[in-house]
Amino acid sequence: MSNTLRTTLLLGLLTGLLLWVGQALGGAQGLVVALVFAAVMNLGSYWFSDRIVLRMYGAQELQPEQAPELYGIVRELAAGAHMPMPRVYLIPSDSPNAFATGRSPDHAAVAVTAGIMRLLTPDELRGVLAHELSHVHNRDTLISAVAATLAGVVLMVARMAQFAALFGGVRRDEREEGGGALELLLLVIVAPLAAMLIQLAISRSREYQADASGAHLSHSPGALASALEKIASAAGRVPLPAGPATAHLFIVNPLSGQRLASLFSTHPPIEERIRRLRAMAY
Repeated sequence: MSNTLRTTLLLGLLTGLLLWVGQALGGAQGLVVALVFAAVMNLGSYWFSDRIVLRMYGAQELQPEQAPELYGIVRELAAGAHMPMPRVYLIPSDSPNAFATGRSPDHAAVAVTAGIMRLLTPDELRGVLAHELSHVHNRDTLISAVAATLAGVVLMVARMAQFAALFGGVRRDEREEGGGALELLLLVIVAPLAAMLIQLAISRSREYQADASGAHLSHSPGALASALEKIASAAGRVPLPAGPATAHLFIVNPLSGQRLASLFSTHPPIEERIRRLRAMAY
């Protein structure tokens, strides 16, 4: 199954979960309010994502004369992807990592850390930048915003049901018509967990897609595999101070050194990503 089809199916599953939550709660008005609120919050974040995240990590915009080799690689890859030249930023951190952001190819930015510039060869850096530009080209920022909106609505509606039950806002006969206490328990506990897991699965699917797209764009899946191996090894020794809200943006999860369970990771296992890329190389 292709990563695009998998993402579509997961988004459909998340939508179905949202519809079930709305039916179980029986409050269409509350569902609409939660949907509007989540859409405004997440689409606002999507619209201003480049400015927000770049400011969070103290990224400094580079001019062509400051990093001619880096600029040359980005310009070549952008031309190969038929997208405008993105803005280029440097994050003053020794931890090797990179990310791209922006609501569209016309409003894109790519950021690399000082550590990754020192660690990788030019070919490996090219593979990393191809992966990041693929995220922008594939509209992954928009897909993430849609998934976050749907998952956020599920969470908010579940919280509404929880408070309604605690303070007597849901009458006994309404709970019985909706399937009883078991359905309320599923709504409050299972639905938000399921929504989060589906959202994380979408994020992992987009990482696989960006690896594949980046390998095709750079014409060197082996170089990207080698880069991932180096970054994962060095990032464990020199962690990047990052929050869970932005961890999914980076090419390698900056929180992996905190021993998060793989089930709750925004990234696929690095070993599997490397295996797939090396299989492409052969």
